[in-house]
Amino acid sequence: MNRFEADVLAQIRRRGDGVENARVLLAISGGGDSTALLAVLWALRKSLDLEISLAHADHGLRPEAAEDAAFVRDLARTLDLDLAEASLDVKAHAEKAGLGLETAARELRWAWLKAEAEAYGATVIATGHTLDDHTETVLLRLQRGGGAGSLTPLPARQGPRWSPLIECRRASLRRYLEGKGLPWREDASNAEPFTPRNRWRKLLEAMREEAPLLDQHLWETHLQVRDLRDLTEASLRAVEGRDWNRVENALRLKPGPWDEIRLRALLELAFRDLGWPREAAALRALTAWLMEHLSGHGAVTRSATFGNFALSLEPDGAYLHRMG
Repeated sequence: MNRFEADVLAQIRRRGDGVENARVLLAISGGGDSTALLAVLWALRKSLDLEISLAHADHGLRPEAAEDAAFVRDLARTLDLDLAEASLDVKAHAEKAGLGLETAARELRWAWLKAEAEAYGATVIATGHTLDDHTETVLLRLQRGGGAGSLTPLPARQGPRWSPLIECRRASLRRYLEGKGLPWREDASNAEPFTPRNRWRKLLEAMREEAPLLDQHLWETHLQVRDLRDLTEASLRAVEGRDWNRVENALRLKPGPWDEIRLRALLELAFRDLGWPREAAALRALTAWLMEHLSGHGAVTRSATFGNFALSLEPDGAYLHRMG
């Protein structure tokens, strides 16, 4: 085990990823990130007691796909690992579902990976997501109006998905592979500006020249925001059932005045529970409107509407419903 591998092992244990003694299905494209993932987990398999198999999907979008598949087959053969392969008709799925190619590919790939993991008996699906991917995702979320929720770290473990390299820079993975004399495949489409992620990737090149530690500092900021969010959520959960609760597909709020900051935090939490949209500016406007009605300073009615929300004032509290 070299220094880089030992650092990743320490990160896995510090985070408490919960993958020891696991059967792992490793999603591999043949690119630098997923090839490095295979090399790292192969080196750590005894320390973590992992049983590894591979899964490779051809999305039908690149002429080099056959060469990528052959490269992955060679890796599987060299390491004597089981390999599952699939050809996914991403274009047809995108047209049928009205999705962009990136979203359609992700949907098909994950549906297939989950089915393969179940067939293999794997409880973990390992992916090669990196710290660079994390930064790009945060900017995409901010672009879409994600608010403070954008500034929380992508979890290394979320359900079956496991991203053990989430704290590693993409460039460090290439140096790691070069140091071990291991080849990988490059996907030229990652540099083409046809997706928002690719366009952000290009912009980030210049930003990192100015701030080389941008990704690491952003990650630490995210950890701090996550801690504050968890503290706020714990305080709101402690009064669930007394000050607020979900009633079927509605939110009940206690009678009487509310603190605006606390109410906005509650809406963020409750809307997440209910599966309602949580665009930051919309939540702020809704909070201000609710404050007027809950404090008694608004129009004196027993019901009111705001956008696609309806508020019913009852003796035991105010009930917020989402219409449509």
